[in-house]
Amino acid sequence: MVHGFISPWRRVLSETTYSLRRGQFGRRRCFSLVAHKAELDKNNIDSVPKLPPFDYSPPPYTGPSAVDILSKRKEYLSPSMFYFYQKPLNVVDGRMQYLFDENGRRYLDAFGGIATVSCGHCHPDVVDAIVNQTKRLQHSTILYLNNAIADFAEALANKLPGNLKVVFFTNSGTEANELAMMIARLYTGCHDIISLRNAYHGNAAGTMGATAQSNWKFNVIQSGVHHAINPDPYRGVFGSEGEKYAKDVQDLIQFGTSGNIAGFISEAIQGVGGIIELAPGYMPAVYSTIKKAGGLCIADEVQAGFARTGSHFWGFENHGVVPDIVTMAKGIGNGIPLGAVVTTPEIAEVLTRRSYFNTFGGNPVCTAAGLAVLKVIEKEKLQENAHVVGSHLKERLTALKDKYDLIGDVRGRGLMLGVELVTDHKLKTPAKLETLHIMEQLKEIGVLVGKGGFYGNVFRMTPPLCFTKEDADFLVDAMDYTMGKIRPYFKNPTFSNTL
Repeated sequence: MVHGFISPWRRVLSETTYSLRRGQFGRRRCFSLVAHKAELDKNNIDSVPKLPPFDYSPPPYTGPSAVDILSKRKEYLSPSMFYFYQKPLNVVDGRMQYLFDENGRRYLDAFGGIATVSCGHCHPDVVDAIVNQTKRLQHSTILYLNNAIADFAEALANKLPGNLKVVFFTNSGTEANELAMMIARLYTGCHDIISLRNAYHGNAAGTMGATAQSNWKFNVIQSGVHHAINPDPYRGVFGSEGEKYAKDVQDLIQFGTSGNIAGFISEAIQGVGGIIELAPGYMPAVYSTIKKAGGLCIADEVQAGFARTGSHFWGFENHGVVPDIVTMAKGIGNGIPLGAVVTTPEIAEVLTRRSYFNTFGGNPVCTAAGLAVLKVIEKEKLQENAHVVGSHLKERLTALKDKYDLIGDVRGRGLMLGVELVTDHKLKTPAKLETLHIMEQLKEIGVLVGKGGFYGNVFRMTPPLCFTKEDADFLVDAMDYTMGKIRPYFKNPTFSNTL
């Protein structure tokens, strides 16, 4: 199994205790799941945080149970497909920022399908666009004309700065990044690309090379990518001094390439890597270095784009740079399989050297959904909401950090936030087991959060952009309640159960 990102419950844990090596004095820190659950049960129900009211009840579910689905999944689907929670959640309905299980129980979705649901689950405007287009024409081919792809391309180009106005549609973020890397190599005539350590850009041949976490890399040929020191303000060697990290990119070019490169690819905020916002001053310095080496700058906006950061529509705008190529997916379609590469007319011309085609890229149903998403973001002022609610949520999470030593860092921007748990603030020891435990308890209260970072110890909070302050308060209150119930204690290592 891949270390760091497997099903949290696929590893065999003790039924009664989690335990973790403490390191000091040979002792282990332990806390009891059963005791914790019993304590939750016996407490006055009024003390448990309550979901904000919501005017929707799903129709009764009559499909197969979670047990039946899990059985089929184990038999017919790839064993590489992991899942959250000891008892996997059977999600059967969704409305805006809420999900519902097979029993009709409501959950606050603070993960947004991995930063994918931008407008809200089953947003009526997006659903109507999909249904209406499907009724009229579900699929043809870009070899014929259709207004859906052209209208969306125009609207998308109008959201980007400079001369970034030529769009090529794909089906996913991996496809978009694969295409962007190929375009950079074709345009420059160079092969070398620089990425960042801890990055995630996809899991196909080229993008796996740009990805820099062993958890996500198979032992196959991955050539031509160099990984620079990650400008991580929390764990990085230079803290928040972005320009010091940028020097490593110059060194990689001078000592690892011919001196000329194809490009540089990075997220503004690393999503899978644990919601790490690149250190201030890093991007402008690196973009300048890349330009001098003849390379193109690729902004991976798969997770940070489409108003998620609140202060700007695109994550790269927070760093004051303009890339040569922008890739996007996830929030672009509110859950519809859709991605895109946007670049300048000059750079886009390289794809005319041969035939390049994508059967489903620009599908009329998907592009109709994408256009509806842009309209909803604008009409409902979701960028402003992401900024206001995200700032409120971050402020409350930061206050929680002051209350609990288990929280090492609170970071991110808008509604793309991360909370890193550590057992030692000086050593920054990842609190992996505590992260799993708290995730499980949050689900019991009615909150769904994501998990990420190389060590799996960072809560990823990327909810739909319609998230409210009341939702944010409920999320933090649930975390406060759960973390307040953890009672660490020390036991003789002879009697502890370990992983």
